[in-house]
Amino acid sequence: MTQDHLRQILGQNKAGQKAGIYSVCSAHPLVLEASMRQAKQDGSVLLIEATSNQVDQFGGYTGMTPVDFREFVYGIAENQDFAKDRIILGGDHLGPNRWQKESPDTAMDKAEDLVRAYVAAGYTKIHLDCSMSCAGDPVPLTDEIVAQRAARLLVVAEQAAKDADLALPVSYVIGTEVPVPGGAHETLHALTPTSREAAQETIAAHKKAFAEVGLAEAWEKVVAIVVQPAVEFDHVQVIDYVSANTTELQTALADEPTLLFEAHSTDYQTEKNLSDLVDDHWAILKVGPGLTFNLREAFFALDAIEGHLVDDPAKRSDLVAVMDEVMVNDPGDWASYYEGSAHEQAIARKFSYSDRIRYYLPNPTIVAAYDRMVANLTQTGIPEPLISQYLPKQFDRVREQQLAPTAHELIVDRVRDALRPYAAACGF
Repeated sequence: MTQDHLRQILGQNKAGQKAGIYSVCSAHPLVLEASMRQAKQDGSVLLIEATSNQVDQFGGYTGMTPVDFREFVYGIAENQDFAKDRIILGGDHLGPNRWQKESPDTAMDKAEDLVRAYVAAGYTKIHLDCSMSCAGDPVPLTDEIVAQRAARLLVVAEQAAKDADLALPVSYVIGTEVPVPGGAHETLHALTPTSREAAQETIAAHKKAFAEVGLAEAWEKVVAIVVQPAVEFDHVQVIDYVSANTTELQTALADEPTLLFEAHSTDYQTEKNLSDLVDDHWAILKVGPGLTFNLREAFFALDAIEGHLVDDPAKRSDLVAVMDEVMVNDPGDWASYYEGSAHEQAIARKFSYSDRIRYYLPNPTIVAAYDRMVANLTQTGIPEPLISQYLPKQFDRVREQQLAPTAHELIVDRVRDALRPYAAACGF
């Protein structure tokens, strides 16, 4: 039997040890490479999760099915000499999320196929999330409806795990966060943590629904519940975690011997805040936009450096301008997020914490500009003073001979800057 690293870590947290795990929610190859390098240095396992809109049985917005994404991740792992048995694959917000405009029956049929595809492909951390209303549903849904639909997906997942003869049991997560995944659409001023009563009602409803489908024993496979610890970010600000505000909520798990919390939208929290979350039994910390935010920062920095080093404007990549032009010509993935004047939208497109640029990075025009920038900087070399000007943290590591002054290495290390606080907070 392969070691169940996830449950081992969560068990340590439940026992009061300094232990947690962060979840990398990204499909960008440079982010995944950075994550594997960080985990390799830490000697830790790596949890990588795909979301229901990112990867599904039809391809999602990445064009990848669960099997495709698994092989994509494993390919990067092979290149990085990172052992596959140190990777935990998860599926986030698995439910009718992608099909909310359809009837509940149709949407749930597709959600069943979605969950089946994930489990059959070897994903062993499954977030059952049926909190979203479909066409004709009440808004919001009751705990009972959400739990009944989650139980319907549980039946499919358990059968798929049995059919696939998985080496490890599937670990389940229930519940959902508010606001929506990926950062708030609107400007935030304050957040209220989930109440203890609401968390307990979610737990009770799911227990009852699991029993009603004959799977009461599967409750022991539920390792976490997603609740709102009052952490979030919008375009320009971060709502910081305050441990004292969740004291009552933490007691919701007092009678649950194995259940812990999972925190979403933890991007941009300080290392201390992340450490406090782990101490308060938010043992699973999700991070996504914060990783591609740092990736974008590295791209912008290298674009500026290229501008200094390449004399002929016709030979420059103009990566930043190309990225913005692509976004302006295809506003579908940012227009509903960024309000305000044309100038305010232009600032948000480039610099927002919600980082909608991440949806455009696979665009062939952007990829071509990126490749050109890297080729130019490979030809010119990158002088240390320019690294100091635009990537000061990386400059320190270059001077200490910990980091090569190449575009690729500087980018990957800048992404790792977003991961280092998580690794420390989780005790790696």
